[in-house]
Amino acid sequence: MNVQVLGTGCANCKKLAELAELAVKETGVAAQVEKITDLNVIVGFGVMRTPALAVDGVVKVQGRVPKLEEIKAFLKV
Repeated sequence: MNVQVLGTGCANCKKLAELAELAVKETGVAAQVEKITDLNVIVGFGVMRTPALAVDGVVKVQGRVPKLEEIKAFLKV
């Protein structure tokens, strides 16, 4: 599983990256967290507001930092 944090590096983007890594650790799923800061790549996902979170290339949330439990729910397959 690939968890992608999409954002330019703002405080909310960093917070989302921390929460994504914590969610992966706490759920024990085999996933890697990738931070994407390239605006062209971010727009390629169809994201217009950061931060955003994608799981296996599918955007789950954008424009806000989801709660830890919400991120964990995205990781459950």
